[in-house]
Amino acid sequence: MEQSTVATLASPLPPFLVPSRANSVGSWAERVWQDLQPTPGRLSTTLRLVLATSLTLMAVLILQVPYASVALYFVFFVGRESPAVSLRSLFILVPILAAVATEFGIVILTDNDPMARVLGVALVSLIAGLFTVATTQPALGSTLAFIFVTLIAFWETHAPAHRLVTTSLWIISALSIPILSSIAVEYVFGARHPADLLCEQHTIRWRAFLSMFALLAEKASPEQRAEAVSRVSRLAETGQDGMQALYNKIVERNLDTGTLMIGARVRITMLAQLMDLAAAVGSAPYADDSVSLLRYKQIAADARNAFGCTAHPEPITHEFRIGPHPTLLDRVEAMLHAIRSMPTGGEPEDKELVAVPARKVPLLIPGGFTSLANVAFGLKLSLCATICYILYHVLNYPGISTCVITVFITGLTTTGAIKQKFAFRILGSMIGGLMGIGAAAFLFPSMDSITSLMVLISSVAFVAGWVTQGRRFSYVGMQIAFSFYLVAFEGSSAPTHLAPPRDRLIGILLALFVMWVVFDQIWPVRTVTTMRRTLGALLQDGAKLFRLPESAIQRDGELKEAETLRDRAGKTVAALRTMNDAVEYEFGADREPHIELSQTILRTALTAAALFWNQVVFLYHERDRDVLNEPQLVELRHEFAATMDAMSDAVAQAKAFVPPEASRFVNPPLFANPRFQEYTQNALTRFRELQGYIQQIGIAG
Repeated sequence: MEQSTVATLASPLPPFLVPSRANSVGSWAERVWQDLQPTPGRLSTTLRLVLATSLTLMAVLILQVPYASVALYFVFFVGRESPAVSLRSLFILVPILAAVATEFGIVILTDNDPMARVLGVALVSLIAGLFTVATTQPALGSTLAFIFVTLIAFWETHAPAHRLVTTSLWIISALSIPILSSIAVEYVFGARHPADLLCEQHTIRWRAFLSMFALLAEKASPEQRAEAVSRVSRLAETGQDGMQALYNKIVERNLDTGTLMIGARVRITMLAQLMDLAAAVGSAPYADDSVSLLRYKQIAADARNAFGCTAHPEPITHEFRIGPHPTLLDRVEAMLHAIRSMPTGGEPEDKELVAVPARKVPLLIPGGFTSLANVAFGLKLSLCATICYILYHVLNYPGISTCVITVFITGLTTTGAIKQKFAFRILGSMIGGLMGIGAAAFLFPSMDSITSLMVLISSVAFVAGWVTQGRRFSYVGMQIAFSFYLVAFEGSSAPTHLAPPRDRLIGILLALFVMWVVFDQIWPVRTVTTMRRTLGALLQDGAKLFRLPESAIQRDGELKEAETLRDRAGKTVAALRTMNDAVEYEFGADREPHIELSQTILRTALTAAALFWNQVVFLYHERDRDVLNEPQLVELRHEFAATMDAMSDAVAQAKAFVPPEASRFVNPPLFANPRFQEYTQNALTRFRELQGYIQQIGIAG
């Protein structure tokens, strides 16, 4: 045996998430290096972003449009948050128009009263915060606030009113340019068949996973194992964002889903998590004892079943549960089990279950605007924005106006995520700011043509775009671009002073301090607390799903509600995985337990998703109406729904969950009926697995 055995695989987290390593300089350098490695589709996406940036710059210079820095930044914003692949991207102009209309309304109705402007900032910030967390288009809220606070600040000056009105209207044109440029580039050079590309991405990952575990099981040479582990690690570093972007293109344009399987969005998250765990196993010391070799071999066999490599995949009939302190191999096996528990489909009507077209997804999340947690977030964001707005005007220091913008760019719902954004914003701002200062001091004085400017901006856009395509440090790329543009495009001419970049950095630091006080000291919400609430909402949606056949008045209404619930479930699971990555940025004595708890919450969510999807399939199959209408199965689903409501309350309120008596779910006639036996057994097995994970969350506290 090369090194220690099974105990070496007991690390609770992948190497790039282990807290002890996360604090070392060497580990951070390694993580940055891994995040910058080439990945499938990274170069093409970056080049399209550079082309859109170049087109935007040319249009801005030719038309002499103000807000050049904001326009160039919006190329990144549109590309990441709302991929410019269809005319739906123009929807982002709605909050821009709303911001301009609100600005004019406040100025006209209050005769430009200073107190009205301050109250306007507070109110718009609150509304923007609510839109960020209570709608399926969070970019609407941040865009509304970002534009409004930029425009309303102009009225604090003593410039003529007609000039301020003209300046405000110009921003509509300035931000339309990057949106239209991005749309044009995506339509000409973007993916023509995103479903095929998504299938290819799935295949690449599954083959790498299979190859690695097959080599581990065969005791291959260290060189072969190292190559396989390296391939898996590179794919793990890409995360889920790239695949989710391809999925978004499919749903936004309502394209054919090709050979994608049922529940494509959830499967993307599951596969990304599986690759993380596989990379962690490969990075751990190799265990070649007989037990480990047998487990490697079984994992490879299960993966072949999950990927569809076998002609007749073995059905999942057994219950699977891992303890509260699982090893890495335990985690891999649990993730594979969750994937194999998902229905595969195969019927013509199953095509509808692959993806939900964006046009069928409602804008508002039910209960989003009345949720106390969401209202609290909006109030905190409003308080920070208002404080920053008042400070830089009271100090008569317009150079630090970036403090208000920083609030809306950095503001998220949890302290862990905010600290992550804080660190990345400071790092990106310093890099971008220094690049801007260097360009202003050494390059701009020697540049005398638009060609040289285009080369410079394209180079910066390429660097920032490449970083943006990474999984863990993508936000750094956004801030490199934003800070550079703020410095490099001070006006219509090249900057001649170094004070503006200094002042903007001070504004950023001021905003970060204010947000730290409000979000972390006065009104903190830990990441695991938000994860609990999110998991509770997922369980509530599951309860609605099990009640759906009886609550829907008509079949069309039933299917419409089912589409909403499954789309929300997929987004919720993806969001939980993102929050799980942010937990490591929490600090304090309870940091390690929080990291472990976040992993358990994510496992629970993925198990719940498998349970829900097995129920969704029966809603869409007309031939299964007898399963939905059978009185004994109706009663069983009611028991499931009631128990999931209890689970939701226990998880959200951090209480221990006591499962009901098993006899409540056992009905011998259902098991004896050949028609209902498989459905009943599968539902009960998945449900017991879910109960086990909920109990672990309760024990963790």
